Amino acid sequence: MKKPHRIQDFLQRLTPPTRSNLLNELERLELAGEDIPGAAPVVEKLRAEFRSGGQSHNRLPNPQRFFFAPLEPLLVNGAPEHANSGRLQRGSLAALWEWISRDLLPTMARDYATEINDLIAADKQKEARQAASVFQTKVAKSLENTLRSPETAEQVRAKLATYTMSRTAYDDLTKLVCVLRARDALAKFDKALPANIDKFDDARIARMTQLLDGFGKDNAEDIPFALALVATRLRTSWHLIYLATKAVPSKHAADIAATPYAITISMALDRLDDRRSALRIALKNGRILVAKELLIDIYNIENALQVHIDNFEESEWGQRLERLMKATADLVATEVSRFPDKVGHILGSRSLRGQKSLAGRLGYWANEGAAHLKKLVRPEKTRV
Repeated sequence: MKKPHRIQDFLQRLTPPTRSNLLNELERLELAGEDIPGAAPVVEKLRAEFRSGGQSHNRLPNPQRFFFAPLEPLLVNGAPEHANSGRLQRGSLAALWEWISRDLLPTMARDYATEINDLIAADKQKEARQAASVFQTKVAKSLENTLRSPETAEQVRAKLATYTMSRTAYDDLTKLVCVLRARDALAKFDKALPANIDKFDDARIARMTQLLDGFGKDNAEDIPFALALVATRLRTSWHLIYLATKAVPSKHAADIAATPYAITISMALDRLDDRRSALRIALKNGRILVAKELLIDIYNIENALQVHIDNFEESEWGQRLERLMKATADLVATEVSRFPDKVGHILGSRSLRGQKSLAGRLGYWANEGAAHLKKLVRPEKTRV
């Protein structure tokens, strides 16, 4: 492993954008569960650089920040290999910008960056947003033409691979096209939503369905993004599935799958998968209380899906859930075995499933010996 001064010398030879991209890639691999020997001190130094003075690593330079503004409510920090219907990976933005500014429209991107920086320096925010909108339209049109051909699309995929190892970068690029094309409609839809939805009751569900139906008349392909905007307003994330489960009298999985907003079930599973990735990092770093809350969220989602959808286990959704919960169990079994007894008992505590709202989820693990996980217990399902 490099000595500290050698690491510093190595990083200083890289340009700031390259160091930022390196941090994105290392954090992406961390989310994906990859263990890279010697990466910890590099990540530590890069985080210190990009977060010093209160500056967030996620805060992009002005040209990128204004360009990606329509995506902001749709960004997620989940593992980069997850589907995340209606959402884009924040970690993909650096690679997408590199490709746009170097390969797709290099001259226009350079002129745009200069214009944006000049406008920001003159404190002309409105004009900066207008300049970004013009460039967004140019990029969207260029992308539509570029991705129309299978041959050129494959070339784009290969070129993106030189900027990031993430397999979802190309998918996020195609989502970028959709969001930029529908940005005005999405902004209008977003403005029509309430600031917060504490209770997703029948009246509110009917109103949301009406808004979604209206949006979908001219933007059917962009419904997942509209649903993601609704999800950001919900106090309880999995309540989004009500748009599908309450749309038909039957609760059979096959009938729910035929509803217009059945994708909300997959979105709930995406959320669970992202929670599982966050759980891996929390356990790896010994953040037990964070892990406990993540487990609660995972089990809430699992229980809700099983309770509100009949024959769920027989559906493709149910099969995916089973794989995710097994992976979660294996993850906790591996990580918790390293902890002291009392820490293992925190994660295995009956109090986590003793609350009425948590009953019916996968169950928790009992400690055995030096915090080894004994078994999975599946308590009786309880409607939440």
